[in-house]
Amino acid sequence: MSKRCQDILYFPLYALFCVLSWLPLSALYVLSRLLYYIVYYVVRYRRKVTRGNMAKAFPDKSDEELSQMERDFYRYFTDYMVETIKLLHISDAEMRRRMEFVDAEVVNRYTREGRSVMLLLGHYGNWEWIPSLTLWCEMNDKLIGGQIYNPLHNEWFNDFFLRLRSRFGTICIAKKNTLRELLQHRRDGMTSLIGFISDQSPDRHSIRYFTTFMGRETATIIGYEALAKKLDMAVVYIDVEVIKRGYYRATFKLLEDNPTACPEYDIVDRYMQALEQTIRRAPHAWLWSHRRWKYTPSHMKKA
Repeated sequence: MSKRCQDILYFPLYALFCVLSWLPLSALYVLSRLLYYIVYYVVRYRRKVTRGNMAKAFPDKSDEELSQMERDFYRYFTDYMVETIKLLHISDAEMRRRMEFVDAEVVNRYTREGRSVMLLLGHYGNWEWIPSLTLWCEMNDKLIGGQIYNPLHNEWFNDFFLRLRSRFGTICIAKKNTLRELLQHRRDGMTSLIGFISDQSPDRHSIRYFTTFMGRETATIIGYEALAKKLDMAVVYIDVEVIKRGYYRATFKLLEDNPTACPEYDIVDRYMQALEQTIRRAPHAWLWSHRRWKYTPSHMKKA
């Protein structure tokens, strides 16, 4: 389907999103509760995958406890949906009130020196609100803020999310273009502040390393570590907390100042350990509907 046809087809949906985005979040949360019943009880969106992931991560939990955890996740998931729509119309002042970044100096001291920073985070909390960090960090004409993304197959939704993610002046870099664009930034005398969400399961053909995550051997993405070493980027973890409905605190935590000196996969292991601590603190706000444990070492041996 051509882009023009998609624009026509999805125009009513976009118009609906625009109208909804003008509502206060208190009203959108009423919609979220309706969406919860539809997503959880009617559509039953990825419930089998979600429950399977939770059972693997928390083998000591009873069925009743897992059921409660599952419902808590879907309630949060529909909140995430309406909060993301709100990005179409939310003021900088309201975003600063709702999304707090702590210890920005961890990042600022590197960017002041002209050194690029890699920000690692997971699909935890509302990751679509994380680009608002430009409201807290010391941005300047020589600093590019951005994020790495995997393009969606649906071109219209891909463009829609790119529009949302650039709301606070950040750029979006397609995963396959990451090294080329970051090298170009360096050649242009620019400093990069780039976010990587790296808790997805890698493609089977690209699996090179298993780490321990949530008590299980887990195939994990490793490319960001090689990139940090190649470009000598300081590596910072963003630890997200859900303070209350619609309010978040994200703390910058230095993972590594000198990546070139680190043993292979050391940064990967420390990132996954940091993310696990975030998840175990409040499990409901992680994206459990991902197929996180598709592959195991035994699967790879049989391949």
